[in-house]
This record gives sequence, C-alpha cells and structure tokens, in this order.
Amino acid sequence: MTDLATALTAVYGPEIQPQIRRYQAGLAAFRERFGPGPVTVFRAPGRVNLIGEHTDYNDGYVLPLALDKDVLLFARPRPDSTIHLHNLEPRFPPRAFPLATAIPPAPAGDWSNYVRGAAQELARRLGLELPGLDVLVDGRPPHGVPRGAGLSSSSALTVASAVALAYFGGWRWDGDTMAQLCSQAEWYVGTRGGIMDQYIALQARRDHALFLDCRPLPGGSFRSRPVPLPPGHRLLVVDSGVRHQNTRNEFNRRVAACRAGVALLRRAHPGIGHLRDVEAVDWSRLEPLLPEVITPAELQALGHPLEDLPNVPPDAPLRVRACCRHVWHENRRVLATVAALERGEMAEVGRLLREAHASGRDDYQVTTPELDTLVALAMEVEGVVGARFTGAGWGGCIVVLVRLEAVAQFLATVPERYRAQTGRSATVFPCRAGPGAGLVGTF
Repeated sequence: MTDLATALTAVYGPEIQPQIRRYQAGLAAFRERFGPGPVTVFRAPGRVNLIGEHTDYNDGYVLPLALDKDVLLFARPRPDSTIHLHNLEPRFPPRAFPLATAIPPAPAGDWSNYVRGAAQELARRLGLELPGLDVLVDGRPPHGVPRGAGLSSSSALTVASAVALAYFGGWRWDGDTMAQLCSQAEWYVGTRGGIMDQYIALQARRDHALFLDCRPLPGGSFRSRPVPLPPGHRLLVVDSGVRHQNTRNEFNRRVAACRAGVALLRRAHPGIGHLRDVEAVDWSRLEPLLPEVITPAELQALGHPLEDLPNVPPDAPLRVRACCRHVWHENRRVLATVAALERGEMAEVGRLLREAHASGRDDYQVTTPELDTLVALAMEVEGVVGARFTGAGWGGCIVVLVRLEAVAQFLATVPERYRAQTGRSATVFPCRAGPGAGLVGTF
C-alpha cells in the first residue's frame, strides 16, 4: 500500500492538502459503490498548447504543456471480463461493457466511448487476458480538466483508461507507443486529430513545455524535448464560456484546405506530402502557386481528389492560400518560441504569441469575438507578456503568459471587463506545468 501524502507530493509538489481531500473523497466514493478493499489510482492531465495551432495534423511542430488539472481513475480488478464505470458527476450515468477486440459503441456523445475505445485498443494489443475492472472517474472542477474548453478532457480520460488497463494487463509501455495507441483509441469516437494531446499527457515534465515534432520517425517514435518555462512567470488559462458546437465540419474544411494546398504545390515541388516539406522555401515563392479559394470539385477536375474527409461538400469554398499561410508561418513561430524561451527573451515570446493569435483570427479564421476580446483585455494588463487563443478555436480558452506580480491585477480586472463587454463570464485557471500520466498508487 502507498502512503497517500508521499504519492501526491511526487505528483503535485508540496501544496497537496486540496489534493489529499480530493483523493480521499474519491477513495471513499469508490468503496461505497464497489465495496471495501485496495483501490489503485491513475491520473492523466489536461493540456494547453502554448503555441503551434493546427500544425499537428500537418506534420508540423507544437509546444504544449500538461496542466496541473487532471482526470483521476480509481480502479480495482474484477473476476470477470466486464468494465463497470461510474462517474462522480451525476450527468455521466453508469455504464458497463465486456472487454473484446470489437466493443460495440454507446450512442454518439456518450462519455463511456472514450473508455471503450481505449479498452478495445488494449484488448487488441494484449489479447483477452485483460481483467475486468470496477472504475470510478473524477474529473470535477476545480482540480479536474474543464470540459468543452479545448483543454483535452476527453484525451485525458482516454489516456487514464489506457494506462490503467495496461497496468492490470502487465504491459510495460513506452510513451511513443502508448501515445499512438491512445490516438487510435480516439478514432473510436470519430476524432481524426494528431498525436499532440496524447503525447503531452503521457510525456510531460513538471515546469516544462514540450517541443514536439509531429512527424513520426522511422519506427514510429517522435522527436521531442522538454523546454523549461521561465521563472517569475505564471500561465493563466482563461475560459471564454463559449463552447465548441457543430465545428467538426469547419475543422474538416481547414484540413481539406491544407491538403489541397499540398496537392497544388506538388506541381512545383514534386513528392511533398505536407506543408512541412516546403518549410525551407520562402513563403513569397509559395504563395503565388496557391489559389485564394478552390472547391473540392475543382480540385478533382484537376486530378487531386480529397479523400477521407466527411462533410466537405463538392462546392465548399476552401481558403487554400490563407490556411496554408497560417500553417507555414505557425511552424516557424513554434521554432522561434522555443529558441526565445531557451534564451530567456520573454519580449520575443510575447510577440510570437500575439502573432499566432492574429494568424488564427485572420488566416485560419478559428477565433471568436469573445476570444479576441479576451486577448485584447489581457494585453492591456501591465505585466502580461503575451496571450493568444489555444486549442482548435471556435470557442474555448486563451492562454496568457504573465509575470507573477501581475497575476492579482489580471484576476481583479479582466473577468469583470470581459463580462461588461460581452455579457459572459470568464473563468481564470492559474496553472503550473505538471507531470505526465501514470500510476499514483494503491491505497
């Protein structure tokens, strides 16, 4: 058995009293539902991307960090091969399903599908020797990952589930392999994103961001390295209160625009597969090769059909030049931000964050008036280094890098001014970069 305080200090640092109460409540709730006995606890963090938006699925660069907000999974093996799920949030009802290499999904949108996807991938990898589990999930605020805010609460649940199943199945995983497995597991719910969310959830280091090259190396591993965050500064994640709704079609159109751009650039640069492949070519030479707008039907007539992109109709106008311009420059901004952080040049980091927001607003067109308002208000606070939208856009959050002495002023003014201008409530989460997912202990 593990000492709770010792285990939590290793994960969260010295300020653990709120976490002790949280874990004790979860352990008590688990035993109330499933009976007395040892309980093994796993965790997986949410993430925020400091810079590098819509680059991961273009084989580009990102700079995420894991939050000290996480999803907890309390578990105990069962004598059969069934997963029994409970959630401490009443809006997520209990679920149960048998372990198998083909697990029937629950209805679309059901919370258990993230666990089902992870279970199916682990069953395929490890065979049906996996034990069944009794599981209790706790992702409640203020310590859980906010849902619908673009901080990857769904990936955190997927990763925590996979880590738990791997533990009880006896699989000693490595981070690259597990990240790919969890990314594949989210295909179960229809997500066709990149590797970033799963990778940072597993590979994060406290007080560091993680530079990640999303292009797999031969053999399937990825190039990454930790990047220390500046002392004397704090990260604030500010939730705009605007939720992502009906955005999958818009997301797919951005993916289609980038793919269209690559197809058209091949006429001058044969053999390229992603925009990343022309990163050494000056944008002034690439831009004239790309149309402002083209439709999938027009592309097909040119011999460049777009495949595997649902809900992109043949007459959809794809903003090819602007979307490719964003991705080409965003990759450079990530590299420049890493270099500036390592040199301690915070003014340059701030400039790059502001440029990234403007590019997402004007070229990729994924911000909202609320996100733009929050960024503008943040930049009016003395001591704020930089701010930008984070996540896919269309709502969710901004990330703000601010000097420690300015945090109180930010908290006192920005939410109030945001409400006055938009009529919405903004929630501010002061965050530290936390460690990656894993076993906490058995209690």
